[in-house]
Amino acid sequence: MSRFVSTAQRYTCTSLCKSDGKLMAFDSKIVARAVTELGVFLTLLMLNSIASAASLEVSVLDRSGLPVPDVAVYLQKNDGVTLLAAPGTTAVMDQVDIKFKPNLLVVQSGTSVIFPNSDTVAHHVYSFSHPNHFKLPLYKSDTQPLVNFESAGIVILGCNVHDYMLGYILVVDTPLFALTNGNGISQFDVEIGAVDTVSIWSPRIKDEARLLSKPVTLDEETNTRVVFQLSKSLRLAHDQESDALLWSDY
Repeated sequence: MSRFVSTAQRYTCTSLCKSDGKLMAFDSKIVARAVTELGVFLTLLMLNSIASAASLEVSVLDRSGLPVPDVAVYLQKNDGVTLLAAPGTTAVMDQVDIKFKPNLLVVQSGTSVIFPNSDTVAHHVYSFSHPNHFKLPLYKSDTQPLVNFESAGIVILGCNVHDYMLGYILVVDTPLFALTNGNGISQFDVEIGAVDTVSIWSPRIKDEARLLSKPVTLDEETNTRVVFQLSKSLRLAHDQESDALLWSDY
């Protein structure tokens, strides 16, 4: 690195010094050497960054050992630091066929969520969830209100016009989150030392909250796998016919 700085300094002097009011000619050998050493330096930085990343797989299984899809998985470092989303970050919670879509949306703290109405009927969306409570005016598809969520927590959504509508926004203090796929798995590439806890959440899960987080230590030489085996049966998925998930559950 010191050799590169020295070369760069020589290059600067060679290219900027004047003689008789004119710039001296570039020393092509020094320029070529500086460019080469800069390339080597940047390559080493890139390789070091790649080497310090680890692969993490999180699997969620029900009590019978079957995979559970659409479970929120998020990674955090318990250092007391709140990581807010970049200014202007947005997400979408739509209303389609008189249902919230998606049923579960995960966003980082500081994200603004847009609530379009893709139905032909009006909706009156609200939430009593503290501290992210809000109430939108009655509106149809020509309006797309926006709500900013600054605080981490679970936001339960309802509609004053259609009582059976129920949706969820999980606000987390981390940019590292995903939903499990059809095989009940989420995968992450994470910087070593960036996280020490993995957590899951779904409105269908009945297990105690303390069982939904686990410590994790990442190793760049091996793939890390964390498995959550649920001990209680899952709630049925919400729909307007069964009302499987009721407000009284919360």
